[in-house]
Amino acid sequence: MCNCTNKMTHWVAGIDLGASKIAMGMVSPANEIVAARRFPTEATRGPDYALERIAAALDEMAYEAGAQPAAIGVCSPGPVNVVDGVILDPPNLGWRDVPFRRMLRERFGLPVTLEHDAKAAALGECHFGWGRELNARDLVYVIVGTGIGAAIILDGHLYRGRTNASGEIGHITIDRHGPPGSSGVIGAVEVYAGGPAIARSYLHRRDAENAEEIGAGEVAKRASEGDATAQAAFEDAGDALGAAIATTAMLMDVDLFVIGGSVARAGDLLLEPARRAVPKYSHSSVAPRVRIMATKLHEDGPILGCAWQARQIL
Repeated sequence: MCNCTNKMTHWVAGIDLGASKIAMGMVSPANEIVAARRFPTEATRGPDYALERIAAALDEMAYEAGAQPAAIGVCSPGPVNVVDGVILDPPNLGWRDVPFRRMLRERFGLPVTLEHDAKAAALGECHFGWGRELNARDLVYVIVGTGIGAAIILDGHLYRGRTNASGEIGHITIDRHGPPGSSGVIGAVEVYAGGPAIARSYLHRRDAENAEEIGAGEVAKRASEGDATAQAAFEDAGDALGAAIATTAMLMDVDLFVIGGSVARAGDLLLEPARRAVPKYSHSSVAPRVRIMATKLHEDGPILGCAWQARQIL
């Protein structure tokens, strides 16, 4: 029989391996990140180089925390094979068929889990964020950044789908006559609500497509300062996001949606239009139950989700 009380006395490490940065945390038995490190991935130098950087950072964190991890959880951009522990071929990482779980296990002599980054963030939010605060067993975690993706938690467990490909909310069609998104899907949500889409929308409204280069963060800053054009760009993006959430709520019968990712830092500039949009795009029996919340954890979410998974294998 599993001694669940005993496994909660262990320290674990969570590692968020991204295309541009690696973020790590040493997590205490109280599920607090006691020591943390963040540094560039330098993905072009390959997985072995990343492994050595991780090893050095883990030693530093263990010294700072005064404790050694009993297990390690790591997450990566997808696609990943979570059964075999292999990072398959994430386009922004440039690695292919890397057995990263085995590499970590052999390097540290510890149990290791490997997860998709969005799913790890969802687990973090479920167990340590809004899921815990609201006592929710079901939630959809939506990452709004350059693209838009989601991870689904049902009854406290990840819903992966038959091929581990569930959660492609960014590629739901909301305009049958719209332009194609990055996947080629016509009128997809990310065409209207992703970070680049918000910047394009703002520049188009200003007739300034070629006059300046800005990102969604700058558009958010201008919107918060009263720029009506920037506010309109976020209003349109939030409406598109709300349409996707409404559709997902009706399909999955889930009413808690937590929004993370870089664009989510715009807060209610994005989320209030999304909340107003849900009744327009969903059944009257569904809309009143839907809650759209900004993540409580931000960059800590994937680290805590990885740490939670690491605890499960002890």
